Amino acid sequence: MPSTVRFGANYTPSRGWFHHWLDFDLDAVRADLDSIAALGLDHIRVFALWPYFQPDRALIRPRAVAQLVQLVDAAAERGLDVNVDGLQGHLSSFDYLPAWTRTWHRRNLFTDPEILDGQAAYLRTLAAALADRPNFLGMTLGNEINQFSAGPHPDPDRATSDQIDAWLDRMLAACEQGAPGRTHLHAEYDATWYQDDMPFTPAQAARHGALTAVHSWVFNGTAQRHGRASVPTEHHAAYLIELSKAWADDPHRPVWLQEVGAPAPLIPAEHAPAFAAATVAAALDCPDLWGITWWCSHDVSRDLADFPELEYTLGLLTNDRRPKDIAHTLAALARDHTYAPAPRTTALVVPADPASRSRCAPGGDVFEAFFRLTADGARPTTVLDTRADDPGHLAARGLTDVVTPSQVLGAPSGGTAS
Repeated sequence: MPSTVRFGANYTPSRGWFHHWLDFDLDAVRADLDSIAALGLDHIRVFALWPYFQPDRALIRPRAVAQLVQLVDAAAERGLDVNVDGLQGHLSSFDYLPAWTRTWHRRNLFTDPEILDGQAAYLRTLAAALADRPNFLGMTLGNEINQFSAGPHPDPDRATSDQIDAWLDRMLAACEQGAPGRTHLHAEYDATWYQDDMPFTPAQAARHGALTAVHSWVFNGTAQRHGRASVPTEHHAAYLIELSKAWADDPHRPVWLQEVGAPAPLIPAEHAPAFAAATVAAALDCPDLWGITWWCSHDVSRDLADFPELEYTLGLLTNDRRPKDIAHTLAALARDHTYAPAPRTTALVVPADPASRSRCAPGGDVFEAFFRLTADGARPTTVLDTRADDPGHLAARGLTDVVTPSQVLGAPSGGTAS
C-alpha cells in the first residue's frame, strides 16, 4: 500500500528575512504562513537565530522563546506542522554565532565544556517550550553546523570525529529532555558525504537522531559538470537519499530530504519547474523517504545587502507572497503524488572509510557509477564495502545484486571518471 510523504518548505520570512526575530510581527508571519498553506504543503522548518535567542550564555531570552511559540501556534492554525532548528549557526552564506563564542571569548563550539553547557541549555529550553504543541515535530540541532568544523570555513572549530560523536549525543539528549518522544535530528551539508577530512561522518548522519537528513544542492559541481537537465543533476537528491542508506544500521531508517532548491543561474528560473518536477519524481522513487522540504518559502528581499545572488531568487513565493511557477509545480506534486516505490535491489559498493568520501563526490568513481546505473534504468542504492559480502545485511535490505564502481565504469576501483 502507498505510504505518505510529507511536503513542506523551509520558512524564510518575507519581511526582514530571519532578522524578523529582532522586530517580530505576528501578523506578517501569519500572512506568510497563509501563503505557504495555500500551496497545500503540510509542514515548515523554522530557524531561530542563535545569537538573537541566547545573546549571553546564561540568558535565553523569554520573549524570543515566546515569539517562537506564537509562530508555531500560528502554523497550527493553518494546518502546518513545524520542525525547529536551534543553533543558527549558518544561513545563506552568513554565520550567526553568539559573541560569547568568538573573538575575545573564542572557544570551540564542539568541545569547550562551557559552550556545551550553554548549547544544551538552549536546545532543551526551545524543545521544552514546544513540547505540548501537537504540531511540533521536533528539533534539528542546527543548520549545516558541520561547516564550522573544517575547511573551507575561514575559521573552523576543529574537532575529531569522536568529539563530534559526543557532541551529537549530548545535544540530541538535551532535545529529548526538553520534548520527549519527538523527532529530534541533526543535519549537515553534503561535505559529510563528500569531504575526506570532515569530522562529521556519514555514519553519524545515518545513525544519530530519529532519522537521516540530507541537503541536496546541485551547485556543488554536479550541475557545472553535467548540465542542468542531466541525469546526475535531476537525480542528485535521490542519490544522497540512497547514499545515506549504506551507513544506516536500520534497513528502513527514514530519510528526510530536508533541503533542496533550484539555484540560479545553474537552474534558470524558466527551467526551475521542470527541475523541481524531475527532482521530486526521483526522490519519490526512493523507499523510506520521510518527506521533501523545499528551500525556500519566500525570496530574500533585495532591500537586504550582500547575499550571494542566487539567494534572492530561491523562494517558491515572491516577497509580496505571490506564488511562482515552481510553487505551482510543487503544489501539484504535493497534492497529486503517489508514493509506492518498488524496492531497490541493486547496490553499488561504497567505501566505509570516511577518508575515501571524495569517491562519492561529483567526479568520483562512486558518483559516476551510480548515475551510469541510473541512466541505464537500474535504480541503484548503495552498500558499504564492509557489508557487501554479509548475507544477513543484504537480505535485510532486500539486495540481490551487488556491483562495484569498476564493474560499472570499466576502470580500477578508486579511480576518477572523466
